[in-house]
Amino acid sequence: MYTRILVLRFPPEITDKPLVCSLAREFDLCFNILKAEILPGQEGIMVLELSGHKKHVSEGLKYLKAQGVKVKSVAQEIRRNEEVCIHCGACTGICPTNALTLDPDTFEVVFEPKKCKGCELCVVVCPVRAMEIRFAKEKALS
Repeated sequence: MYTRILVLRFPPEITDKPLVCSLAREFDLCFNILKAEILPGQEGIMVLELSGHKKHVSEGLKYLKAQGVKVKSVAQEIRRNEEVCIHCGACTGICPTNALTLDPDTFEVVFEPKKCKGCELCVVVCPVRAMEIRFAKEKALS
């Protein structure tokens, strides 16, 4: 079984299409939606774990791109800059894997890199930019 963690960006004109269901039906793929924000008429974003035969995953990704979906692998590594982090907790509410949590005793943000899938959602919401991407491992899919 081949598995990929992907960030999908849907243009506003296709957010009403059941594209992910088509991946399961037409390409015999399993999917796990880790995080999604898709509203009709607006750009949508989804963090998706896609599993199946490697050839089927490849065909499914070609299908998504042909529909206008921007597909990006999340092979990069996310790091937290301890010197910059103010422990506001903004990242904990958006993290789909619970790699970022709030310690109930100290009210400090705890980051567990092994749980992180690299979706970058924490990077976007961090007000002081303490969450950083290690670009050396980033892999955009063309």
